[in-house]
Amino acid sequence: MGAQADAPALNSLGFAKAPADTRVVVAMSGGVDSSVVAAELAAEGYDVVGVTLQLYDHGAALAKKGACCAGRDIHDARRVAEAMGFPHYVLDYENTFREAVIDEFADSYLAGATPVPCIRCNERVKFKDLLQTARDLDADCMATGHYIQRKSGPQGAELHMAADPVRDQSYFLFSTTAEQLDYLRFPLGHLPTKAETRALALKHGLSVADKPDSQDICFVPDGDYAAVIRKLRPNAADPGEIVDMDGNVVGQHAGVIHYTIGQRRGLGIGGHADPLYVVRLDPDARRVIVGPRTALATRTVPLREINWLGDAALNSQAEWHVSVKLRSTRPPRPAILRPLGDGEAEVTLLSPEEGISPGQACVFYDPEGTRIFGGGWIWKGR
Repeated sequence: MGAQADAPALNSLGFAKAPADTRVVVAMSGGVDSSVVAAELAAEGYDVVGVTLQLYDHGAALAKKGACCAGRDIHDARRVAEAMGFPHYVLDYENTFREAVIDEFADSYLAGATPVPCIRCNERVKFKDLLQTARDLDADCMATGHYIQRKSGPQGAELHMAADPVRDQSYFLFSTTAEQLDYLRFPLGHLPTKAETRALALKHGLSVADKPDSQDICFVPDGDYAAVIRKLRPNAADPGEIVDMDGNVVGQHAGVIHYTIGQRRGLGIGGHADPLYVVRLDPDARRVIVGPRTALATRTVPLREINWLGDAALNSQAEWHVSVKLRSTRPPRPAILRPLGDGEAEVTLLSPEEGISPGQACVFYDPEGTRIFGGGWIWKGR
């Protein structure tokens, strides 16, 4: 039959060796998703090592629900590892997380942006430092509980949306590099619904089978961003003026950090013929600028820190016809992507979008399929 017939078949993680000879580090948050990944791989016979990151002072978060990587979650991850019989380690990444994620979150808000710290955490902590730890442990790959798919293409590993559009986390993983993607695995991305994940947790008898999903940013478990920023930056809540687009003062505010672009409620400036929305923030002047809804519509979006996952180089074409997602909760929409060099680009939307804010991500998708071509960070431009 020849040598080719004798080649070992690929295991479920894509390696030409037995699961028992394949070491995989599983990033365990303590939730049901990553717990199921670890349990399934252990049950398949892989050499599983569970790792949980302590990202902030979990002692202060023990009583808070809906936060990941807190004390309760570390305990839950450890229980899953004990039940399934694989080693589990807790790594203290508090300082790294503070410097790489929390400080930028606070500074971005103070600069009038609307940051997405979960993307920065994946980019700067989980898929950087933790991934290096996995390599140091001689792991063949690192697996996570993210709902996204990694597929083999003619040019290497490709990133694709999850099979379940409700759970798809591609918006938060756009900055995954080709090198990282080569090492990562996402075993849940093909599941049609979250119900299948919970069914697998029940099959393995996991204590987290009915644990609720986390809803908030892990270090803001009650959703009060302003309170966290006031604690980090005590001068952040300086009062100032609310002005219209002509500069006329129409009200007062208790701090720019309390407002986001597109906000309508809670402005305290009633009595106008038409509803007013926050259309711009000017932190330097401590001003919140309001205007009609039409002023929120944008067609041109400047981007920087581009991460490109296409087969050909980004600058090999003057423009790319893609679909883009400008908020995690909004569907992709048609656009033209124009590279500008030095990691910058400009996106032109075929139809205007409202409420686009600096600090958010713009993620590129294949208009004809499920592939993700990367993305960039929205900024104010030059």
